[in-house]
Amino acid sequence: MIFFAIMCLIQLLDESLENLLQQKIKDFQEDDFSVVLNTNRENTGIGLLPRCSCVWERKHRLAHSYNRMDNFLFNILLMENSILGELIDKHFFLKKDLFSDFSKKRFLKIAATPLRLERDFDVLPYDENKVQYFKIEYRNAGSSEGEAVSEESLFDSENSLIWQKILAAGKNNSDIIVFPEMLGNPKMTEYITGKLKALSDEEAKSIPSLIVLPSFWEKNRNSVTILDKFGNVVCHQSKQNPFRVEQGGTGYLEGILSSLVVNIFHFEGIGRFAVLICKDFLTTKYMEQLMRCFKLTLIIVPSFSTGSYDFRQSFDLCAHDDCNVVWINTCAAIEKGKEVNFENIGYIRKRISRSDDEAQKLCKMPICEGAFKGECKHDCLHYEVIGAV
Repeated sequence: MIFFAIMCLIQLLDESLENLLQQKIKDFQEDDFSVVLNTNRENTGIGLLPRCSCVWERKHRLAHSYNRMDNFLFNILLMENSILGELIDKHFFLKKDLFSDFSKKRFLKIAATPLRLERDFDVLPYDENKVQYFKIEYRNAGSSEGEAVSEESLFDSENSLIWQKILAAGKNNSDIIVFPEMLGNPKMTEYITGKLKALSDEEAKSIPSLIVLPSFWEKNRNSVTILDKFGNVVCHQSKQNPFRVEQGGTGYLEGILSSLVVNIFHFEGIGRFAVLICKDFLTTKYMEQLMRCFKLTLIIVPSFSTGSYDFRQSFDLCAHDDCNVVWINTCAAIEKGKEVNFENIGYIRKRISRSDDEAQKLCKMPICEGAFKGECKHDCLHYEVIGAV
């Protein structure tokens, strides 16, 4: 009886704090990033944040799966350090004008592109402390006549393609555009932010609200840059879990340094979402840490992978918890003999209502016919809508 009385009291407090917490969200939107509401997180092992609702999230979600207090709350997110472990969480309450019409339409239109077939880097193995690693080294391509192309002109060509994809996604009223892993370059962020900031206010309205650029491997970091439509860098998300490849019968581990920082994005109606780069999504323990600690409602997965099977298996884990997933691979990852793994180059796994067709749960992004012939027109761009249930 005492337990139920305490729960009833906490629910009443949660309800009474609704207006105050909504105001706190507005305050957080003005900050670069936010810290928890309570000052005793270190002592109690619990962090508290105002909780954004999600239009596809069930009432009392996870009540049947995990024994946690905020399964029965609506305005407070409770984060346990014991679940988070050594990871460091940073929270971004996105400004209301970023998805300015979401409250009316109650859905997101997401664009995803495999970008290109060409691979402009080499995988180089090395040995360190008796461990076999690999690193990524980007190379400058030559022209068809064999003449060297300057670094600037090469990057300009790549970055121009990225920009054209962003514009095309905007013309199709996309809210978010997602690019694959590994296909970035050191000039890309500067180039795209410059383009965005040069737009007029009217032109900026037709740009996707969030842009997840291709990740770039540099100085033992594999990182994605997330931009908003105004040309601001929201944050950088680094890959935490190294991938393993085999060459000549020897296994090599991706030589990345984990930053341990996990960026969580909050927006009313969308809930909480994060970017998990390729292997991070496949690392079940890591993914479940984030799912359980932050009650994620959307995961974006940029990938560079020779297959999709393992990713599809992980989709169901997220669907069970009302978390939608956007996964995009790239044709640049195709390897000879593994073409059968590339029937689709991306998927969106989303929650649907009981009355919807089951086939709508997993939305496929078919690969173009030219990819297996070494032909790339650079025009692939897939769209899908996720929204209220």
